[in-house]
Amino acid sequence: MRISHAAFLLTMAATSCFGQAPPAGGSSTPSQTAPRSQAAPGHAVANPDAASAPARKPGSRPSALLQPSLDGLQQAVGGLQLEKWKKGSVRDEAGVNLSSIQRDLQSTLPPLLAEADAGTMTKVLLVERNIDALYDVLLRVVDGARIAAPGDQFTALQNAQAGLEKARQALSDQIQDAAAAQEKQIGTLQVALKTQPVPVCPVAPPPAPAPTPAKKPAVKKRKPAAKPATTPPAGSTTPAPANPPKPSNQ
Repeated sequence: MRISHAAFLLTMAATSCFGQAPPAGGSSTPSQTAPRSQAAPGHAVANPDAASAPARKPGSRPSALLQPSLDGLQQAVGGLQLEKWKKGSVRDEAGVNLSSIQRDLQSTLPPLLAEADAGTMTKVLLVERNIDALYDVLLRVVDGARIAAPGDQFTALQNAQAGLEKARQALSDQIQDAAAAQEKQIGTLQVALKTQPVPVCPVAPPPAPAPTPAKKPAVKKRKPAAKPATTPPAGSTTPAPANPPKPSNQ
């Protein structure tokens, strides 16, 4: 029972690293998977406020860390005008990637963020993986915009990319902090379990001997009394036998 209680405490510790919120419905993960990438070098951010990293606070919800940058990305993508891009394969590829980004922002991420806000570590990791894939697709769009898009549209996409990069880094740092705190709690519980004395079950006393039943006194059987011989009354004659013995001839 002590080990089960410790496992329960560990589960509660993992879920307490993030804020609590009502759980949402089902979710889906994006089809793209990609490792972390770095922002494109050589370009300054035009609007520093748009790329400012969210403040890291212990227990901050994933949506609080990510939602401002996601809103900025949604605004930047919604303001693009692909018809002003240079025609060619770069613009066509950008159109496909922008459609994928829109689906992720509008359909996939909202339920994932709602479930991650409930404090389940597994859901938080799903959000991190989704954000990494989204960032990878956004990088391809930014690279294409550098070649084919007007300057103002490229700048808007670059600002959105910088904001998303800092937000996902803040989420990654918070996940690492939560993992470190959980490992510390596991070590503390293990030490506490080792220092507690092992409970000794008391030895049950031997059962009392069963009482011997009392012996019943032996009952002597009495012999039946002999019946007295009956004598014929006076004046009565004894009937002669039916076949009197014959006299022997000597």
